[in-house]
Amino acid sequence: MAGKKLIEVALPLEAINKEAAREKSIRHGHPSTLHLWWARRPLAACRAVLFASLVDDPSSHPDRFPTEEAQEKERQRIFAIIEELVKWENSNDERVLNAAKAEIARSLAWARGEEPPEEPAAVQAYITTYAPPVLDPFCGGGSIPLEAQRLGLEAHASDLNPVAVLITKALIEIPPKFAGQPPVNPEARRKLDHSKTWRGAQGLAEDVRYYGQWMRDEAEKRIGHLYPKVKLPKEHGGGEATVIAWLWARTVRCPNPACGAQMPLVRSFALSMKEGKETWVEPVIDRTAKSVRFQIDSGKGKPPEGTVGRRGARCIVCESPVPLDHIRAEGKGGRMSAQMMAIVAEGARRRVYLPPNEQHERAAHVPVPKDAPDTDMPAQALGFRVQGYGMTKHRHLFTPRQLVALTTFSNLVSGARDRMLDDVGGLGEAHTREALVEGGSGAAARADAVATYLALGVSKLADYSSALVVWSPTRDQAKTTFARQALAMVWDSAEVNPFAGAAGDLAVSLRGMVEALEALGPGPDGVALQQDAIQVPWEGGQLFSTDPPYYDNVPYADLSDFFYVWLRRSLAPVFPAVC
Repeated sequence: MAGKKLIEVALPLEAINKEAAREKSIRHGHPSTLHLWWARRPLAACRAVLFASLVDDPSSHPDRFPTEEAQEKERQRIFAIIEELVKWENSNDERVLNAAKAEIARSLAWARGEEPPEEPAAVQAYITTYAPPVLDPFCGGGSIPLEAQRLGLEAHASDLNPVAVLITKALIEIPPKFAGQPPVNPEARRKLDHSKTWRGAQGLAEDVRYYGQWMRDEAEKRIGHLYPKVKLPKEHGGGEATVIAWLWARTVRCPNPACGAQMPLVRSFALSMKEGKETWVEPVIDRTAKSVRFQIDSGKGKPPEGTVGRRGARCIVCESPVPLDHIRAEGKGGRMSAQMMAIVAEGARRRVYLPPNEQHERAAHVPVPKDAPDTDMPAQALGFRVQGYGMTKHRHLFTPRQLVALTTFSNLVSGARDRMLDDVGGLGEAHTREALVEGGSGAAARADAVATYLALGVSKLADYSSALVVWSPTRDQAKTTFARQALAMVWDSAEVNPFAGAAGDLAVSLRGMVEALEALGPGPDGVALQQDAIQVPWEGGQLFSTDPPYYDNVPYADLSDFFYVWLRRSLAPVFPAVC
């Protein structure tokens, strides 16, 4: 009878849980920065579970460990390996990974009645030959197959969701194809140091950085005029400053017949709550003209109370209570509008809050692009509240200016791909024209790969570039659309400048992605497919490792369509079966 694996007997759970929790605060170089995915599994836990699923518990070898004391001593030795293995800083430490692979090879060898190899290269070859492939049919963000690769295992992943598939392809399928290769962009080739060793996907990351910067610069040439600088008052140094964000309040007409004002709906008027920098929006009401304008106040006072909450709203012009049913009816009737409340600019070592001005209000009023996503959102889904206010299509989730920016960036992905092909046109033979989806690894496939990461970068940008982004007064910055796994209604929103060099800028979006790519160590080839789990071929001999789906507890399909509408327009030529 086969003996037990370590995972069936015991694990150093305290150490694993500690490192899994610690991962939440790690951003630079972490694969989660490649693209948002909900309920992503901690890498430390995945790594430990896979390792313990392949390594024998000492009780499986009574001939080698005849007593309980000997078995426990050996178990503690393996625990020490796991405790080192799960640490984030050891993710690519060859010493730690080689020790883990040696344990896997030892269990494989003993099961075959053989003695394990000792040299790292021989250990990896033994694992490649005899270890079972790892199969995850609900791959989601790709944590399990990625950690399988890290342990030297053949990784197979699938998911029905196209966004999950594209993320996992970017993690486990694309990087091994170009592992160890230098960058091919003109700037890198001019500076190329032939003595340098390009580890893992570092060369590919350099190309993503270069062509991503080209995309951003080209977009700024085309639409930069829509994002004007703002003049600073003398008390803030004067001159011009880059705008970080424009803050807006949704408005509807007051139902009081004696009023009829365009009433602002504001959750909070606070702009900054940092000590010594307290700033807020102060509404200035003209009850004769039935109008509201905004000014900026700061100091030791308090911001006024918001005008809308869970139970309803109030008109700050006439102080009449307004039921949410009226606001929903106005939204569904297309009569909900927006009014600028404040401008957030980059000052000297701090944010500067300024009142609205006519130039900046005019710049925001642009036509909706004809090719903006016109796909329908679900009529009803868990965590979705926006449909009740007339936001029934994906384009309704964005302001017209945001739609111009996102369509411009999306359309430039193919331009960056073509530019890369032109740049390396003289480097390859016939086989280099084979596309990535066809199994190619030459110039055309590499251009497809770079386009994939650029498209994911634009998709990440959408998370900061929707009309559901809010301003955080405690952090003096915008919060993403998906601060939680829902699309809830937002009353006062932050429209981020995509050329400000801050969160919401494509360069910033790609920076985290490039860092994650650079941190990926070399590993075996991986495969990620779009496939229903019941269609996954099960031939026996695979290590089936997965995180079960949450069914309708998390509406993955509906939520991920927010990103899919942008990924599809950029990557349909690269992955036609997925997009």
